[in-house]
Amino acid sequence: MCSPLRLFAAIFVAIAVSSSSFAQIDRLTGKDFATRSEVLARHGMVCTSVPLVTQIGIDILKRGGSAVDAAIAANAALGLMEPTGSGVGGDLFAIVYSAKENKLYGLNASGRSPAGLSYDQMKAELTKLKRETIPPLGMLPISVPGCVSGWTELHKKFGKLSLADDLAPAVRYAEEGFPVSDLVAWYMGRAVPLYKGIPGAFLETYTLDGKGRAPGKADVFKNPDLARTLRLIGETRGDAFYKGEIADKIDAFMKANGGFLRKADLEKHTATWVEPASTNYRGVDVYELPPNGQGIAALQMLNVLEGFDLAKMGFNSPEALHVMVEAKKLAWADRAKFYADPDFAKIPLAGLISKPYAAERRKLIDPNRAAKSVEAGNPALRDGDTIYLCTADDEGNMVSLIQSNYRGMGSGVVVPGLGFMFQDRGELFSMEPGHANAYAPGKRPFQTIIPAFAMEDGKPWLAFGVMGGGMQPQGHVQVLANMIDFGMNVQEAGDAARWQHEGDNEPTGEKMTDGGYVEVETGVPWETVRELRRKGHDVRSGFGGFGGYQAIKMEMRDGQRVYIGASESRKDGQASGY
Repeated sequence: MCSPLRLFAAIFVAIAVSSSSFAQIDRLTGKDFATRSEVLARHGMVCTSVPLVTQIGIDILKRGGSAVDAAIAANAALGLMEPTGSGVGGDLFAIVYSAKENKLYGLNASGRSPAGLSYDQMKAELTKLKRETIPPLGMLPISVPGCVSGWTELHKKFGKLSLADDLAPAVRYAEEGFPVSDLVAWYMGRAVPLYKGIPGAFLETYTLDGKGRAPGKADVFKNPDLARTLRLIGETRGDAFYKGEIADKIDAFMKANGGFLRKADLEKHTATWVEPASTNYRGVDVYELPPNGQGIAALQMLNVLEGFDLAKMGFNSPEALHVMVEAKKLAWADRAKFYADPDFAKIPLAGLISKPYAAERRKLIDPNRAAKSVEAGNPALRDGDTIYLCTADDEGNMVSLIQSNYRGMGSGVVVPGLGFMFQDRGELFSMEPGHANAYAPGKRPFQTIIPAFAMEDGKPWLAFGVMGGGMQPQGHVQVLANMIDFGMNVQEAGDAARWQHEGDNEPTGEKMTDGGYVEVETGVPWETVRELRRKGHDVRSGFGGFGGYQAIKMEMRDGQRVYIGASESRKDGQASGY
């Protein structure tokens, strides 16, 4: 019989050998950044940025709900448990894969600016504030929240359970309370000082004492007002939000506090089913939603990058990062000029994502020097603070969904008794007359939030997204390159060290004149940073803001469907299946 001491020694040696073996594998492959294994399941998968929310989605699937039911349930719970990034006061976009039809559906559930706030009045309000651009706080950046209309449209087409059933878990947690997760607590602590003094019930809703004490990690937080709101939404299938009791409360509060949103704006709101736009990148069909979002920027970048051998250049090599950053600059110049509400601007969509246009733009990249300024092209001459989650069900349906209040927690405006904050998405309008994205009443502002989907050989391959403002198209491109060019698995692709370029042309009117700057995570080699600087890039160490990634990959093994889920370490999230 083995003694305890010898048994301990044997276990220690086994662990050491195992660790050494894994370390050797990492050295050989260069993949020393995966934080966890991929999650595998056959019947369903849910990936979100809060583990409790992921479990809610799995429970909905086990009750017979569809991938859409699980997505709605998860989104509602994230609005409660991660209010720093989402909520019913924000907008929503989704791509749904219908297995029965082998078809993708796109949904734009973003809201429009108040019909009663003219351009001239907006200009006058900004003059009072001594500003030239729309601020992130207060009444001026508020547009109609589209999230609830997104839930109702998705549910009508793809739901199996009742909408009330989908929202019930979030209602229960809002009433009973839940322990606040680590990263959310950190963001809440930063948010509370920003919103003091704004009309409404922010402190009463989002602090533990109603006076300013932000919830900390593991503090139990409740939001009974949100519970009542969600219950009403479920019982009325969304009508209470846009036509009934909730709309009446919003209207009364805005009139009493100098706001511009009215019940008539809510009543007129509709979500829109749209055709996803796509391009093929090295045999994979990548899908994004068309403007007013920025998804096609990822497609434009991929088209330009297809002309470079990224695999030969090497992951996070100076050559690869240089051409990727320069491709981003080219896409951003077009993004700044053309991306807007298609009801108000003629967008040359086919030209922007065409291969010939990309070939022409690719010629502008100097392999040895970073561009200091970039102008938009002429595609018309050519042919034709956020949460992201993804779900998949036992029938093969998949959902890629993103939802946000935009900057921070939003505008700071919380109507008493409703339990949610209004978004500040209107900050992204330009005030430049004649600009495609110029402010106008009843217009959708430029949007940063984008879900993504990829197909291979006509079948679903990947539902994925990366949260975080302008990081999102850059993140989409990096994840896809990691998998397609550099051979990473779905977990490694999200955990790998990222870069992001800032200081570029923007749809709000800013112009890049100095080349902007590149932020890199610590995993990017110093040799790469040094070489990028030699090429003229301003490279800086990043301290966050590189997004939050979730993904579900679908594979067929011997005729059996297998879901492979991933949730990265930059968030508190979890991928789980059954």
